Amino acid sequence: MATIRRLDSRSAEFRAELSRLLAFETAQDPQVDAAVLNILADVKARSDAAVIDYTQRFDRSSAQTMAELELPHATLKAAYDGLPEAEKQALSAAAERVKRYHEHQKQPSWHYTEDDGTLLGQQVTPLDRVGIYVPGGKAAYPSSVLMNAMPAQVAGVGEIIMVSPARDGGEQQLVLAAAYLAGVHRVFNIGGAQAVAALAYGTETIPQVDKIVGPGNAYVAAAKRHVFGVVGIDMVAGPSEILVICDGETDPDWIAMDLFSQAEHDEIAQSILLSPDVAFLERVQASIAKLLPTMPRHDIIEASLGNRGALIQVADLDEACEIANWIAPEHLELSVADPQAWVGKIRHAGAIFMGRYTSESLGDYCAGPNHVLPTSRTARFASPLGVYDFQKRSSLIMVSRNGAQTLGRIASTLAHGEGLQAHARSAEYRLDQP
Repeated sequence: MATIRRLDSRSAEFRAELSRLLAFETAQDPQVDAAVLNILADVKARSDAAVIDYTQRFDRSSAQTMAELELPHATLKAAYDGLPEAEKQALSAAAERVKRYHEHQKQPSWHYTEDDGTLLGQQVTPLDRVGIYVPGGKAAYPSSVLMNAMPAQVAGVGEIIMVSPARDGGEQQLVLAAAYLAGVHRVFNIGGAQAVAALAYGTETIPQVDKIVGPGNAYVAAAKRHVFGVVGIDMVAGPSEILVICDGETDPDWIAMDLFSQAEHDEIAQSILLSPDVAFLERVQASIAKLLPTMPRHDIIEASLGNRGALIQVADLDEACEIANWIAPEHLELSVADPQAWVGKIRHAGAIFMGRYTSESLGDYCAGPNHVLPTSRTARFASPLGVYDFQKRSSLIMVSRNGAQTLGRIASTLAHGEGLQAHARSAEYRLDQP
């Protein structure tokens, strides 16, 4: 029988209880950290040879050369062509929707000219090369390929390199087919910290990238954390989260399954429901008990709900929105009669799913917006992955002779005030002599 916390916002201990529920230990495991630092240093020193050694050791690969670990583009196309028709159509539809959504995010360059002829503006250019990490292990994530690579393609990134531990059979084919649709240029069957190191530092075979994106295990997360600064990264993501605000009118089975959809990721995922209707909370709890035994991953779901899940009674939907802003969830469902009346009250959320028919799972796969989202309350200051993460902005400044007279005097005064005489004189040299 699944146990899930019941909290009440009227309780004097509510905020403390909620804080304990949201708490997640982000400190890096010292053993993981030490192992990752050794791998990073080794790959930096021995390049391809180290990557091959670690791939043999950790992924049980028999490859002796990097050429054996790189998949030709023809293999990606063959994977797509060989998919069952239903999978091919679903993957293609998802790819097209993700691409169309992200095309709206493209940022143009711009400039304006002042009265004295001075031009100021911003030039937007894509990154030259990015690395996409796609997890391996027990599951395949073609959706992760689309969500990470497609915005890079739309942004105009010159080269997209994907790394992912090798899999067998149909799962591998789906991932490779997604890479084909998303415009990935090169694919290597390598994973772990060694793959992150290869992308960050470059090897004889794998060129250094400008940014690394994509989720991974604790070793991958630690490696990304350590190479940040050498290259850019998207984020270091925590456990998956869903927060549902419901007015009590949605089918309780639907809400229970929405909570399951994140709980099934792992035992430390978080699923929370806020509702002012206590009878509805009871019905959802009954649905959880009824539906859980039918789920293939019921042990994981049960552990997740017991560890970090909660059904919370609130005073009204206004208070639910206030609590949601404090939680700043990765995924927020507004399962209410008029979601547009409430969405303006939400300030902090990675993605907002509006209305009773908008399950979070649609966002994971095919709605269009990116499913790479800020977790662990970072939605207070962070945003979903998008085209803007694969573009950079350069300021444009072209000062006219007349403009230099005005700006030069301002700069000179401020530079002398800071005690930086060379700055001042650099501006003063361009002033017309009286």
